[in-house]
Amino acid sequence: MLRVYRGELLHFLADPAKVALQESYQYFEDGLMIIKDGLIESIGEANELLPTLDDNIDVTHYKSGLMMPGFIDTHVHYPQTEMIASYGEQLLEWLENYTFPFERQFSDLEHGKNVAEFFLSQLLEAGTTTALVFGTVHKASVDAFFTVAQQKKLRMICGKVLMDQNCPDYLSDTAQTGYDDSKALIEKWHNTDRLQYAITPRFAPTCSTEQLNKAGQLLAEHPSVYLHTHLSENKAEIAWVKELFPDSTSYLDVYDKSKLLGRRSVFAHGVHLHDEECQRLGETNSAIAFCPSSNLFLGSGLFNLQQAQKFDVNVGLGSDIGAGTTFSMLSTINEGYKTQQLRQEKLSPFQSLYLATLGGARALDLEGTVGNFTQGAEADFVLLDYHATPLMARRMQHCTTLSEKLFILSMLGDERHVKATHIMGERVTGEPK
Repeated sequence: MLRVYRGELLHFLADPAKVALQESYQYFEDGLMIIKDGLIESIGEANELLPTLDDNIDVTHYKSGLMMPGFIDTHVHYPQTEMIASYGEQLLEWLENYTFPFERQFSDLEHGKNVAEFFLSQLLEAGTTTALVFGTVHKASVDAFFTVAQQKKLRMICGKVLMDQNCPDYLSDTAQTGYDDSKALIEKWHNTDRLQYAITPRFAPTCSTEQLNKAGQLLAEHPSVYLHTHLSENKAEIAWVKELFPDSTSYLDVYDKSKLLGRRSVFAHGVHLHDEECQRLGETNSAIAFCPSSNLFLGSGLFNLQQAQKFDVNVGLGSDIGAGTTFSMLSTINEGYKTQQLRQEKLSPFQSLYLATLGGARALDLEGTVGNFTQGAEADFVLLDYHATPLMARRMQHCTTLSEKLFILSMLGDERHVKATHIMGERVTGEPK
């Protein structure tokens, strides 16, 4: 089946931090995107591609707005949706007082489905089409999430949390049961339709060395699955890891000793990393999920993006719901810009939107599958509205460059500015005129 969309179009081909800016993206003021059976067939100037189409082909013309690849969220907790904006704590107290009691409910499959339905609808409304998602320790939480994601035909990655120490008894598994449950979920869901599995130790303090080693064993046995966990988010957490694992040279070394680093390993936060840790992440092709909203909300610190870039570490953006306070990648970019300003560093709108699209795809080893409009990629994309709010519409009147338009979109934009979201070429939210 052929679907054709016409309008303003932008996507990235490379990291703006590594190549000349004009080589990092393609922009068409009046572009055409041709989609065949849910995959990108071609993009280009409308006046060049329109004559190649049969006269009977319908063309959906978006006369206002910007078409971009769907946003990619590289770290988010679906079970924390209903505890977002919980007051007054930093990481460790926040987990104990808010997170763990909420996660207890996800032993119930129907509860999990109900939350997953709402969570995924919120992502789509905000323009996020792919995410790397934490479940809970309960196998049912992952079955629930994947059941709903499959019905919506989404590209999603999720995993059962592994947690066998320093946590409530009602959320604890064991090294062996965690291994067995994860293995069963991998066999059931990994590479089923557009779904993929992530082995998910919560973080080093809640996992025994035996459990981390079993996670490494699983990763070796199933090399195409992901590894998803937390790293160096909070200074008290880092000190606790040092106490719990005195034989490790660093927080990252705890995971490294269990063979958890690699091309599909994604570590959330990495706010307080030493150069040696960044070097190791870079040489193993591991990735960091940069979660500015969460880092600010919990007072964790300011991520050093330039340090990660220096060591060639793959970086994507994460909303980190529910410590993060927004599903919107546009709002997350806003927070990211401010964290870098506080570090006396600049984050350009091109770099920000790269991180939210192709950067996220690279962090998840999905380049060529999602993240841009290269031929054969899955046609998940959004239509962004420059005029959704009176303030942005008024501000846009004073724009003279694409860079300025993109910066305003990323500073003043949120889910209201996502006019429509498309999955495999089909519009699933919004009814643009």
